[in-house]
Amino acid sequence: MSYVSDSSSLNKALRQQYLSLPQGHFCQVTYIWIDGSGEGLRNKTRTMDSEPKSIADIPEWNFDGSSTGQSKGHNSDMLLIPVCMFRDPFLLDPNKLVLCEVLKHTREPAESNHRNQCNKVMEKLKDLHPWFGMEQEYTLLGVDGHPYGWPRLGFPKPQGPYYCSVGADRAFGRDIVECHYKACLYAGIKISGTNAEVMPSQWEFQVGPCEGIEMGDQLWMARFLLHRVCEDFGVVATLDPKPMTGDWNGTGCHINVSTVQMREQGGIVHIEKAIEKLSKRHAQHIRAYDPHDGEDNKRRLTGCHETSSIHDFSAGVANHGASIRIPYRVAENKCGYFQDRHPAANCGPY
Repeated sequence: MSYVSDSSSLNKALRQQYLSLPQGHFCQVTYIWIDGSGEGLRNKTRTMDSEPKSIADIPEWNFDGSSTGQSKGHNSDMLLIPVCMFRDPFLLDPNKLVLCEVLKHTREPAESNHRNQCNKVMEKLKDLHPWFGMEQEYTLLGVDGHPYGWPRLGFPKPQGPYYCSVGADRAFGRDIVECHYKACLYAGIKISGTNAEVMPSQWEFQVGPCEGIEMGDQLWMARFLLHRVCEDFGVVATLDPKPMTGDWNGTGCHINVSTVQMREQGGIVHIEKAIEKLSKRHAQHIRAYDPHDGEDNKRRLTGCHETSSIHDFSAGVANHGASIRIPYRVAENKCGYFQDRHPAANCGPY
């Protein structure tokens, strides 16, 4: 039996009694931002006098950056700049969730604010209409760090029956997965699917296609919703790239990429050119595929368990063991997209 949090056993019917109270014309707006770790998400809520109709209606706010690893205590005010608004699937309409960039008091981007620079790059490349599809894997854990549904002593059966599985002896935590899916749809996330993954208690959801900066905004908000849903169920969703040592798959975030030229007839030429460029900066990109300069991915990219070696660059058609995979239908149609299989589950999408 997995350990779940004490909070998950609180009386949810009693909670609903209060959540269903009318709130008049007021609106609760929850501000969400990435903290100094580059991985963690923080949030706090304020009351607005009316429902905001667009992101322009939501004011800037501030927080204590010394408590989030983003400033020193003697000068700790950090600014929250709203950039993207979603419906709130927990407090329901008219309440909102708002993704924010973090700025210093000088209005310079915080060190952990990678969105600011990414947005500038995407603006320069907007004529290419870059599309991204993210395949976010994660693993469910008890609050003690043990995989959810795994025996307290020993291990479950070896990998094989769990991928896209059904059944109480092989699909662990489906309630969480389905609630997250519905929460994403309600919020306005471009979630395109979900499935059980190769390791038991490991799942995946897909977001996209998203154009430009939207890919990072959508994925970060989908991650927030995942953690928030898991909080209600009393379990933890980890994005650790290799949560269990041994003969178990790691956890990645495969990125499907295309430009308008790649999607047009004969676009395979542009796909091959892009792959050639990627091959020349393999070491540089490896350092960017997780928040710790590639150290996290060392445990995952071993050349085993459907991964390429972290030391080598490779590409192939329908090859799940390559750095870059060209789907079979793309090779057949001579246009489409390619998949970068390097990024770790805890990658920073921006």
